[in-house]
Amino acid sequence: MARHQRRRGHNLRRRVADRSERRSFVILCEGKETEPQYLSALKQLPEVHEAVSVDIRGPVGRPLQLVEAAIKVQSDNDETNEVWCVFDVEAPQPHPNLKEALALARDKGINTAVSNPCFEIWLALHFDQHNAPLTTDDAVRLRRTHDGSTGKEVTGELYMSLRTDAVHRARDLSTYHVANGTLFPNDNPSSSMFRLLEAIEPNTTK
Repeated sequence: MARHQRRRGHNLRRRVADRSERRSFVILCEGKETEPQYLSALKQLPEVHEAVSVDIRGPVGRPLQLVEAAIKVQSDNDETNEVWCVFDVEAPQPHPNLKEALALARDKGINTAVSNPCFEIWLALHFDQHNAPLTTDDAVRLRRTHDGSTGKEVTGELYMSLRTDAVHRARDLSTYHVANGTLFPNDNPSSSMFRLLEAIEPNTTK
């Protein structure tokens, strides 16, 4: 009996240690449906759930409001390893204060995952490469031609199976814009969502 009790105590200490070693992410989203649904599907994957803690919040507001909220989250929680903001540029009329939002985020150590023109280009990249500039409406239609959706819902199982392809395509788009000297916010289409997935799943997204 004594041996059994010692073994249980040892296992308990290991479980506590394992939980304390998990990296912690807080992700603030501009959107209220598509982005949180996608990220919820990601966090529920066993390989993600076992490795990291992901707290998804939103909708918070436009990009500058989002970054300001993220700064408060960061200052209020010392145990969070990374704070991220997920937001869009929008086209043909971009959000106001985009450059200010990104500059503030860099200054305060807030990570950003920005999709240009919108999150739907990130979803479309799960299926194919796209290099031509798009409006927000174009990107929404493009996404729907790929997955057959009629609204903002995200089929998690479908997208999770293709996420590594999306990372590679978005990374290639980033390299393409850098090589051509295309600076934000003119880097349409693009999505730095791949950097968020690389941070969450460094071994899966290589």
